[in-house]
Formats: sequence, structure tokens, C-alpha cells
Amino acid sequence: MPIKNDKNKEIIPTKGLWAGDPGAPVSLVFFGDYESEECAKVHRVMVKLLESHGKKIRLNYRHFPMTQIHQHAHKAAEAAVAAAQEGKFWEMHNLLYMHRRRLGTISLREYAREAGVTSKNFLPDLVESKYGWTVRTDLLEGLDRGVRSVPTLLINDRVYQGRLSQPEIAKAIELECHSVKRKRA
Repeated sequence: MPIKNDKNKEIIPTKGLWAGDPGAPVSLVFFGDYESEECAKVHRVMVKLLESHGKKIRLNYRHFPMTQIHQHAHKAAEAAVAAAQEGKFWEMHNLLYMHRRRLGTISLREYAREAGVTSKNFLPDLVESKYGWTVRTDLLEGLDRGVRSVPTLLINDRVYQGRLSQPEIAKAIELECHSVKRKRA
């Protein structure tokens, strides 16, 4: 169910934002935290996998800020959702991981500009936590799906239990592609 903001305008949630081939047989859902070093490593792996596995995969990123240990993670996730409202989610997402050690509000505004966000309300919306519930929705859905820590990867809606390295995930993708082909045959 779409979330509405104070002007009853629909907020674009991250659930519907995918990178990669829309018709890909393998869907990857990555639950992460922008301040996490381990998530940053998995982010780099996901970028490489999108390049190397072209038509086989599509990627969705969901927010799971570990606010007990990362004080800026939730606000960074809100900034990504704000950027998504202008179609700039993936640009902002990449910048947040690139600058994961500098995620204060003023820095977030700089990254938004760099990502191409033009809204004059970006900073006021962040301060007012306009997108806080959208981030919380990702977090709650993650908990419902068994996510307890980050990084967590789901491959075709199942929690991936292997190592989060490029060769291991690539093997899992290939196995899943063969499995999908067998089911379709």
C-alpha cells in the first residue's frame, strides 16, 4: 500500500525500485545500512554482478538501518527515498555508499545535489523526517522476511545463506537461473 505524505501525494517506496533487467529470472533484494562497512562491500559486489550478469538479474535495495550502532543510517536512508521521488534513487544510493563515513544532514544535501535532486524542500523534508515511515516500512518488512542484521541478501525471495562474495553469489545466481529454467520447462 503506497504511503501518502502530508499533501496526500503518494511517496515512491524503495520496494518498486529495481536496477537491472525487469524480465530477469533472478531477483536480488539487498537489505542494507549506508554506514555499514560490510554493506558497502556487498554494494560493490552488487554493482559488479549487475555488470557481469546483465539479463539474468535485477536488484532491489531495501533499508535496514542499524540505528543502535549507526546514528546517521536512518537519515541517510530517508535521503535516498527523497531522491527516489525525483527518479534519482540509484544515483543517491551509490553516493551514500561512497561517502558512508560522512552522512550528516548538510553532507546529505550536497550528495543530493550531486545526484541531480532539484527539490528546494530536500533539506526541510529531511529535518521533518517526511520519509521516515517509508524507511521504517522497509525495516519492518525485512523483519517479517527474517532479516536480523545487515547485509542480508534474498535471492528470489529466499534468504541467501552463503558467503557474500562475488564468486559465491554468482554461483547462486547461476543455480537459480537453471532452477527457474527447469520450472518453466
